[in-house]
Amino acid sequence: MSEAPSVVLVTGVSRFLGGHLAARLAADPSIERVLGVDTTPPSREMRRRMGRAEFVRVDIRNPLIGKVISTAKVDTVVHASLSGNPGASGGRSMMMEMNVIGTMQLLAACQRSDTVRRLVVKSTSAVYGASPRDPATFTETTEPKAIPPGGYAKDAVEIEGYVRSFSRRRPDIPVTTLRFVNLIGPRIDTSFVRYFSLPVVPVVLGYDARVQLLHEEDAVAVLERAAAQDLPGVFNVGADGVLMLSQAIRRAGRVSLPIPQPAVPLIGRFTRRARLVDFSPEQLRLLNFGRVVDTTKLRTEFGFQPRWTTVQAFDDFVAGRGLRPVIDPATYGRVTDAALTVARALPSGA
Repeated sequence: MSEAPSVVLVTGVSRFLGGHLAARLAADPSIERVLGVDTTPPSREMRRRMGRAEFVRVDIRNPLIGKVISTAKVDTVVHASLSGNPGASGGRSMMMEMNVIGTMQLLAACQRSDTVRRLVVKSTSAVYGASPRDPATFTETTEPKAIPPGGYAKDAVEIEGYVRSFSRRRPDIPVTTLRFVNLIGPRIDTSFVRYFSLPVVPVVLGYDARVQLLHEEDAVAVLERAAAQDLPGVFNVGADGVLMLSQAIRRAGRVSLPIPQPAVPLIGRFTRRARLVDFSPEQLRLLNFGRVVDTTKLRTEFGFQPRWTTVQAFDDFVAGRGLRPVIDPATYGRVTDAALTVARALPSGA
């Protein structure tokens, strides 16, 4: 039987997932102490939510993290700080350092510890890559058809390799690796949230990717469950169902802007420089080919069923953000129908 945690350390508490997880754990009277670490303090609102959780300002790239763990006699570590948002991390190179070097230092500290007995790592389904040869769904054992060439996805592949090595060196510590799909909701800030909030949403001409999402509240609940019990293994974490990219854009009341494939990198650079949305190359590939994961293991072995489906999570994001149609839906439908009629009437090859 798994032992309940007494002292929990959560990384990345200045961001949504880490901060809200620390708040939930701090609200549990059976947990003696909750430590939240990050390089920057949480917002005043987040600090209020965190209640009795203690904030420790420390950079996990620094060996000092080992002293924090040993001094507090931490028994459960939840590594929730892995970031796919370069803007919030100080740029792509800084994001890679925080993700990869930070994880290496944290794992080294856990390996040396004689009190840590549970480790939870937030990862991403981006480790599967995105290509036209992908299977309909990825299981936890599916090998990617195309290895992610860079960015957050490459960081996650490296990190999972270090986590596996850690497990071999410390087989006595159960390790839970959670591969999240893209998160969405009324409060969280992600690339997908910013993308679907654009009034005119660029899409790749000729593609209509399948989108699988996870509600922000379900993401916190999964981490909370993993922190409370020994549930070792790798788990895909996503909501039931999918949306086509075109459907999602319509549900948000946005207008799609088809972009020819060669112009996509240019549009990506423009949106990044304008600080509208920062999509990495692997995220742009996701908008081409989509990605859906199988969550059978999440339900049967991990024991978790997301409350929101993909469609419900997306609709809650739209309602919570107060998004209003850019163009009246009826007008948009008439214009689209007229355009299709004209296109069908054109001679073949015109």
